[in-house]
Amino acid sequence: MKKKNVLSLALSAALALSLAACGGNGGSSSPVSGSPASSSSGESIVVKVGVVGANNQQWDTVNELLAKENIKVELVEFAEYKLPNNALDAGEIDLNAFQHKAYLQKEIDDLGYDVAVLGDTIVAPLSLYSNKITDVNQLKEGDKIAVPSDPTNEGRCFKILESAGLLEVDPAAGYMPELKDITANPLKLEFIEVEAANTASLLPDVAAAFVNGAHAIDNGLKIDEAVYTEQVQPGSDNPYINIIACRAGDLDDEVYKKVLAAYQSEETAQAIREIYQGTYIPAF
Repeated sequence: MKKKNVLSLALSAALALSLAACGGNGGSSSPVSGSPASSSSGESIVVKVGVVGANNQQWDTVNELLAKENIKVELVEFAEYKLPNNALDAGEIDLNAFQHKAYLQKEIDDLGYDVAVLGDTIVAPLSLYSNKITDVNQLKEGDKIAVPSDPTNEGRCFKILESAGLLEVDPAAGYMPELKDITANPLKLEFIEVEAANTASLLPDVAAAFVNGAHAIDNGLKIDEAVYTEQVQPGSDNPYINIIACRAGDLDDEVYKKVLAAYQSEETAQAIREIYQGTYIPAF
């Protein structure tokens, strides 16, 4: 599918250094909070959606479907996971679509954001990549592994390594174990904790690195090249299903519901399958 014009907008001067630039055509702006504004001149209702990474082509299909509703999504591209929920809570954007349920819940618990799940989007299996080995069983004693530093994704990495037979973690830690919850590490693997966007850049320097789906795509990594991939658990209770989030007070917003419906369409699901070839999997 050809990539069409889907905007990435700068938020403000304070965030400018944290945003990755992305071009496109302009549109009318939505207000700081509440429902997006419509124009009496017939311009589209604009919904600003925060994303992380540059590969979001499925939103082109969403916009094609929304055109008949006179609604247009404009993507606001962030470089780091820690920014889009803050921007959403502050009313700088209308929605965001970059995180799984576990990550959002952790942010709400820690930072008190008044943000909620609008609906499910995709599941992105987390994979381990390497420039040095071709199979996870080739890891050797003392090897270094780069992992995302945020608690939900780091814990997810430990659970994946446990499923590969390389670690044991305390079951009481649930789906979010920390370093202290590792009860067995026979190879004495060393974990290098960095921002999720930076794990791929460490591939020349470590034995292997866990790279989240969006960042894998951004760095030209393909899921069939991974040395190990998370086994995706089906069902809506999977904490790693990605979502569209909104402010809690906007859950009943009719425009946002239409955006969600367009995303959760068969047309968008098919686009996701064709574009991402298993790196993203529709979860609706």
